[in-house]
Amino acid sequence: MSAFIRKPRGPLILLAFTVGVIPLIITLAVAPQGSGWQALPDAPNVPDAPETRATPPAPAVPGKQLVPVRDDKTDETPVARGGKVALRQLVIAADAQDFGLPAWRRILDQIGTPYDVLLTKTDRLDPDRLVRPDGTGRYNAVLLTNNTLSDATGSNTVGQQEWDALWEYERTYKVRQVSLNTAGVGFPCLNPGSEGPARPGSDDVTLTGRGREIFDYLAPDIHIPLGEAYVYRSTLKAGCGAQPVLTVGSSVVGTLAGTDGREELGVGFSIGAGDVPGELLGFGLLRWATRGVFLGEQRHWLNVDIDDWFLPTQHGGPTAPDVQAFRITGPEALGLSRQQAAFRRRYPLADGFKLNLAFNASLLHAEAPAQCRPGNTPDDLTSYTRCLMDQFRWINHTATHPQMNTTPYDRNHDEIRQNLAGAASIGLPVPVEVLKTPEYSGLGAYAPQAHTLADPVDHGLKASNKALLRAAKDVGVKYLHGNMSFPSHRPDCFNCGVRHPLEPDLMVVPDWPVAIAFQAIDPAEQVAHYYAASDAKTSTAAKYRKSIDEQADLALVHLMNGSVYAHTLHQGNAHQYAPGRSLTFDWLQALLAKYTAYFQVPLKNPDWLSLAQYVEARTSHFAELHSRKDAVWNRVTDAITYTPAEDGSLFITGVRTRPATDDDQDGPDEAEKYGSDQVSRLGLTEGDTVTLTARPR
Repeated sequence: MSAFIRKPRGPLILLAFTVGVIPLIITLAVAPQGSGWQALPDAPNVPDAPETRATPPAPAVPGKQLVPVRDDKTDETPVARGGKVALRQLVIAADAQDFGLPAWRRILDQIGTPYDVLLTKTDRLDPDRLVRPDGTGRYNAVLLTNNTLSDATGSNTVGQQEWDALWEYERTYKVRQVSLNTAGVGFPCLNPGSEGPARPGSDDVTLTGRGREIFDYLAPDIHIPLGEAYVYRSTLKAGCGAQPVLTVGSSVVGTLAGTDGREELGVGFSIGAGDVPGELLGFGLLRWATRGVFLGEQRHWLNVDIDDWFLPTQHGGPTAPDVQAFRITGPEALGLSRQQAAFRRRYPLADGFKLNLAFNASLLHAEAPAQCRPGNTPDDLTSYTRCLMDQFRWINHTATHPQMNTTPYDRNHDEIRQNLAGAASIGLPVPVEVLKTPEYSGLGAYAPQAHTLADPVDHGLKASNKALLRAAKDVGVKYLHGNMSFPSHRPDCFNCGVRHPLEPDLMVVPDWPVAIAFQAIDPAEQVAHYYAASDAKTSTAAKYRKSIDEQADLALVHLMNGSVYAHTLHQGNAHQYAPGRSLTFDWLQALLAKYTAYFQVPLKNPDWLSLAQYVEARTSHFAELHSRKDAVWNRVTDAITYTPAEDGSLFITGVRTRPATDDDQDGPDEAEKYGSDQVSRLGLTEGDTVTLTARPR
């Protein structure tokens, strides 16, 4: 029997809110009789050299279906003033304390589109700020925090001459404007009505027919809760030509107006950073403002890891007198596969979803036959795993699950290689490039004293185990799982990774831990760990439903805003505590019920290597944005030209694509149609101009 192994706990701090408590884990690695893979207390029992060097088959990766169309010639067509605009957005706020400014920043940062901020109390709105000396418009969209640009005292911060300059720019360059927190007074075609705080539970926003066109990624019958927003209720003036987009009951709270050659969309309620309305509507507002052509992209993702496959773990309540070991059985693995299939049938937006199983091969039995039936096997979990391997995806989680904060090079190398050799022995497809260390150990977060149950402290990535980093690199690892609980693992841009400061060839890609206790195998155990104090008045069933619902709400935020990172649970959570039921799929069912009430676009579920490569490309995309180079759109020819500052990647939405050929499969470009959007990723070479063709909406 191996020594106890801890899992970290502590507050899971998200980018804008707290998730909860990550529980402790104790893992018992007990080898079955006759197993070819033994759990070891101090060092792995390294198999013979040929087996150790065995490499598992690479997982199948879907081929490219589309690529962006590149034009071999740089567009040099001369155009009249107003014919060219940069693909950059202008956010206008009264001052740095403007309530709507963080909302716009969050929306644009999540999409990954470049923007400038103009503060009207200190910056002047004039033609030079809006137009380059060569006549190119500096901005493709104008985004206001409110339609009057008043400050917190209600004072206007923009003079009429400045408004005239802005409106003339919008007319000449055909640039659209969106304003948040739009009052009826001062907005075209609106009759002001009542105003005040939203009424919780009764003031939900719905889409009109025009609204469904603009926000076509949302469920047509969506009800958007306003929370604590301040609402301006209005009606349309007769014969004015404006169109309602958003409504609350009989009141208009979103209006599309065209006046004097300009187009503007006003949202009649306040939106704060991270508010549900902003998470749902922000992409559509930006897409409308830019006519669907912009740098960046937004898609929605669902990836779920189940850690510690093949290992038994402690289970029970936090005050249980005895340690009880639980290891998922082979029939339960089959049940998990069936729950996954039923989940996909029930929620077509998650069609094709597969769990990622982070496995520890020390208890894998290489001689177990591939079968989905009990009996005639030295280890039924290995047999069922072989039978079901194509139903799931697989991640290297080391052979024996050691703490890797101080382990030496040889131990680290053997743990990683031995796990791959175990996978190879049964033909389990595993990406060599991806490693999930036990408890995210070895990456700078550890308890103040070793071998204690204290919460881990983030000491920074520079406190990582250098021997682990060297070993991982030598084996061929490129991507390490990180943990969003730890500040040093959080990237400084959305959907990005962190280049390890001690080993830049390794990228840390963080996960979202879920506060479903790793020790919990049924609702009663989840309740015992989730609630610090017992409430005798509330039933266990009610408390369980509440815990699952709260965790689904937190994960829903990640799905809404387009976070690509995986959510982590553990093998005990896959126990079939009732026919067709597990904590894992209770949570997933609750999550998808919420998602499908809001969206009609599918959830992407890439394999882990593709996920990590996407994160690497997003990191490169933001590095390119930091160069402050602009793509320029010729509105006459629809040519978009861009000259990159460095080698890397750039995402762009709204350009022409074509079917991918065999030659494209190894090329740097790719594209897909997601909902009604064409999303492309470009491979960039420093100084080589790229020319694309816009497909505006």
